[in-house]
Amino acid sequence: MDDGGSIARLGLPPYLRSKLLACGYSSIADLHGASPLDLARDASISSDEALSVLRRIGATPAPIAGAKTAWDLMSFDRSRSRIGTGCSGLDRVFGGGVASKELTEICGAPGIGKTQLGMQLAINVQLPRSLGGLNGHAVYIDTEGSFMMERVLQMAQRSALVTPDQSVESLLSHIFYFRVFDSTEQIATINSLNKFLEEHKEVKLLVIDSVTFHFRQDFHDLALRARLLNSMAQKLMALAHHHELAVVLVNQVTTKGNGEIRPALGESWSHACTNRVILRWEGGKRQACMFKSPSLPPAKSSFSITTRGIGE
Repeated sequence: MDDGGSIARLGLPPYLRSKLLACGYSSIADLHGASPLDLARDASISSDEALSVLRRIGATPAPIAGAKTAWDLMSFDRSRSRIGTGCSGLDRVFGGGVASKELTEICGAPGIGKTQLGMQLAINVQLPRSLGGLNGHAVYIDTEGSFMMERVLQMAQRSALVTPDQSVESLLSHIFYFRVFDSTEQIATINSLNKFLEEHKEVKLLVIDSVTFHFRQDFHDLALRARLLNSMAQKLMALAHHHELAVVLVNQVTTKGNGEIRPALGESWSHACTNRVILRWEGGKRQACMFKSPSLPPAKSSFSITTRGIGE
């Protein structure tokens, strides 16, 4: 079976084809690399049905990967590169900057600076390592239409002054922008990223702003939503590891009856990300707080947003 083409070429029953399309598997290429377990969970089908689909494209289950030693894990942790935010206090909260090979969630109320931080990172990742960058490019997936070209231009102009060898045109040309309008488009875009990243190996940052918007708006079946989000998180983590990406997921918040701010989508989603940072107002100042991390201590710092971008 060819790698390309629509899944309509597989001759699947209509109900099965509809389920695959609904969860983002629109082409034969999308199915390559999926395991029977992932496909069954994503599409809400049986494991036998998932295995049957994969056999039609000539795919076989991947063998079990070998074990790693504790030394391997420590070496892997030390190999993570980090992207500076432009604010030394924020960098301390993030353990030296936003880490590659991890999923970092940034939560906060509207207007607190989540999108501004995501855009700043898309500029900063392009800086040389001596200035807190990775000499890389960025992918920005915009689900809300909140990407502001004027602000990115201001940030790029500021950066070009610091690094004269990088022009504004170059900085803007190395941010690959995707606008998605519903949850199906979002899943399909993420499913297609592996191929895009293989063709654009300079990409070292992926920002999704916001990762939860369409899943809060469009879903009434909470069990299906949880399965799709968990599957999406697993795919993003695989991309982060395989391509050595820093993945930044912007999330909205809800307010409980006692006034406590909590990230959207509840407990099931809370386990999806490596690190979770909450942005909030304290005493009239913007504060970033490390809310959850397996390796970083609780920390907080104030930061500011000016016409020049993120700062102290």
